[in-house]
Amino acid sequence: MENKPPIRLKTITEFHKLWALPKPEHPLISVVDYREINHSLLGSDQAVIMDYFSITIKRDLGVKVVYGQESFDFDEGLMFFMAPNQVFKIEKEIRNTIDHTGFIVLIHPDFLWNTALAKTIKKYEFFNYAMHEALFLSEKEEEMVLNIIQNIKIEYHSNIDTFTQNIIISQLETLLNYSERFYQRQFITRKIANHKILERIEDLLDNYFNDDLSNKGLPTVKYIAESLNISPSYMGGLLKLLTGQSTLQHIQNKIVEKAKEKLSTTDLSVGQIAYELGFEHSQSFNKFFKTKTKLSPLEFRTSFN
Repeated sequence: MENKPPIRLKTITEFHKLWALPKPEHPLISVVDYREINHSLLGSDQAVIMDYFSITIKRDLGVKVVYGQESFDFDEGLMFFMAPNQVFKIEKEIRNTIDHTGFIVLIHPDFLWNTALAKTIKKYEFFNYAMHEALFLSEKEEEMVLNIIQNIKIEYHSNIDTFTQNIIISQLETLLNYSERFYQRQFITRKIANHKILERIEDLLDNYFNDDLSNKGLPTVKYIAESLNISPSYMGGLLKLLTGQSTLQHIQNKIVEKAKEKLSTTDLSVGQIAYELGFEHSQSFNKFFKTKTKLSPLEFRTSFN
């Protein structure tokens, strides 16, 4: 079957029209109740691109949604975030349900114009397209988030005046800051899953260095993140929390480990070892190794004789 071209929704009004919702009361921001959305109006596997930010919180949605390359079952209470020009689609309906609840907050970039949030919103890594770790909430956290969303909804339903934008922006900043705190909490509380990611990183690096690296070069942060389907920033935050080191430091430590192994257990020349580890020039390897160990590769090898 030929893939359907994605539907691009340039305005929040177009979002409302697509799901047969009433016209939004504000053209640049809207809080949509999921109980009012009929997902059957959108064809199965139909991709959608929105030109605005969205913040979603829902329960028992009864559908599977694909965001980027990742599928999410919306059977648990969770949040996820999308930036403009990102793709999502309703993959399939898991069951017919009338009890799905939650809200989606739509924020057009023009609403943020001339505010500090227009720049700082980019620092929130959960808007990253590669972020596949949805945010799980406790009942208390969910109640807090819903209260903020209701405050936003009440404000733009009131008479719009010169204070409206600043008040809503303030509420959005509070919502995003709490979300960032909850993500950090999730890093800590989901220890088993986090350590599994750490194990996958270790396995990935081991397999990388066990292969012929002559055409691959040194492993990069981007390579590891893409291989694990997580964002570089998320991976870096997780490693920093678990190991106290950045992803780059983790890679460099693995390179040193493999270099020491080859220097102490093989008769390969320093140039051959540099080549096998992915360095283009042995001089670069020598400099790197001495920076990390205070010894040159030959000095390290001699210490074992």
